[in-house]
Amino acid sequence: MVSITAYDHFGLRVTDRKRALEFYAALGFIADARHSNERVAEVVNAAGIRFNLIFNGVPRENNILLDEPTKHPGYTHAAFIVDRLDDIMAWAAECGVVITEGPVNWGRRITCFLRDPDGNVLEFNELI
Repeated sequence: MVSITAYDHFGLRVTDRKRALEFYAALGFIADARHSNERVAEVVNAAGIRFNLIFNGVPRENNILLDEPTKHPGYTHAAFIVDRLDDIMAWAAECGVVITEGPVNWGRRITCFLRDPDGNVLEFNELI
């Protein structure tokens, strides 16, 4: 039997290096220079959560991001746990980032969703 013991990171393809680094820096993620290069930045926050920003994304035609008619197989979003969902909601309002869904109470967590500048879906959860 396979024994998975922990989660390491996820990769997120983006189209604009500077814009992505600035967006995620506003959420507390900074590039770890030891594990970054011109093709990818491994970003990390104060809690040690890591993911890779991969700089080879091709912009979507006509900037169609929110209402794609076809749902292709694959990963749909990254989900983060936060202390206070209200803090994310306030940050999004201050930065002009649209909350695409939520807040929604799922019973064990309250959730909201938003998209990064490339349209990647991010989920934020306050555990209750």
